[in-house]
Amino acid sequence: MAKILVHSLTFKPDGVSTAYLYADLVLELKKMGHEIEVLTTTPHYNRVPSELERQPVSRKNILLHESTFEGVRVYHIPLKKSKYIFVRLLDFIRFHISAVLASVYIKKFDIVLAPSPPLTIGVVAWILAKLKGGKVIYNVQEIYPDFAINQGMLKNKGVIRLLKGMEKFVYRKSAAVVTIDEIFHRIIHKRIPETHKFHIIPNFVDTELYTIGDRINDFSSRHGLNEEFVISYAGNIGYAQNWEPIVYAASRLKDLPIRFVIIGDGVMKPWLEETIKSQQLDRILLLGYQPREMMPQINAAADIHTIVMNRGTDAEGFPSKIYTIFACGKPVIVSTAPTSPLGNFLREAGCNRRIELDDNEAYYQSILMAYENRAQLPEEGLKGRAFVEQHYSKKAIAAKYDSLIRQVMAEN
Repeated sequence: MAKILVHSLTFKPDGVSTAYLYADLVLELKKMGHEIEVLTTTPHYNRVPSELERQPVSRKNILLHESTFEGVRVYHIPLKKSKYIFVRLLDFIRFHISAVLASVYIKKFDIVLAPSPPLTIGVVAWILAKLKGGKVIYNVQEIYPDFAINQGMLKNKGVIRLLKGMEKFVYRKSAAVVTIDEIFHRIIHKRIPETHKFHIIPNFVDTELYTIGDRINDFSSRHGLNEEFVISYAGNIGYAQNWEPIVYAASRLKDLPIRFVIIGDGVMKPWLEETIKSQQLDRILLLGYQPREMMPQINAAADIHTIVMNRGTDAEGFPSKIYTIFACGKPVIVSTAPTSPLGNFLREAGCNRRIELDDNEAYYQSILMAYENRAQLPEEGLKGRAFVEQHYSKKAIAAKYDSLIRQVMAEN
């Protein structure tokens, strides 16, 4: 069995999707006999009191904090969340330097498993592997620097060239590169000649936690949703999503018992709050992040879910919430290109509620159609549940990582 270091920007008790995803993966790999430690940040993205109570983080020394997750030692490098790009950049630099220095406290390992973003974590993973005699498995959750370029965050040609060179360096130095989708794989494998390194292992969902629940429950009752037709979105409220179609649909549907419930936080939340206020969109309920254990109930409280992607980032990211939505037996209305990773997933799942990007009118009509044919939605949701149970359970995906880890260790 392998000694594995997971080096990730987020991990439990931080309450964000990548943290939950990798926590589940760590537990599955541990069950298979692997010895694992984690090097990450202090909770900063979404501090959930219940998670912090279950997994308290305490100072180890001037460099690190420490916690224990289900018997796995987790090292935390202090990091704060800032809305200012320059401050975030400085924090990332400090995080990376501290990660290298922290290697003195970490045992020798065989594999460092590092998910993006950021792209730079792949470089640090390579340094850690060199120091400890291990090999890198780099997991591409979002394609960088493409994602940042298409968001408009990167415009300097010199910086773009530097990051593209760094991207190639990470792929070249990693023993294996894991993409989560066939489309990601097609984009990346053209960029370096060593195509044998590339593997496709999708993300997964905890089908035991995320399951079918009652439409009327404590969450729906608390927020007055029992008599409404509810369209839900839960996750990051950022640049990767296009909020205009939701705003447009909410303004057109004021006279029907239809409620949009948006849950989360992010850089676009202040804009969304101001838009709701200025346009008097009382059919949109905006809430902050909720504890993970509440999510099955929140998902159940919706009649249908929605994901509306931004044209600039549609091809470089994949919202893992689609798995949890399907696992909870709920249909979904999605605005995405047919050739995007999410569009590809929907096609495989047989989901026909895909809307073209930036088409506000078509999005509005899709909501109206779902409302008028709401009696059909539960059966549609059951098909989604069966699809993820068959293809995207955490046990099945962890077995693929286990096989890859064994393969990488066997290579000279």
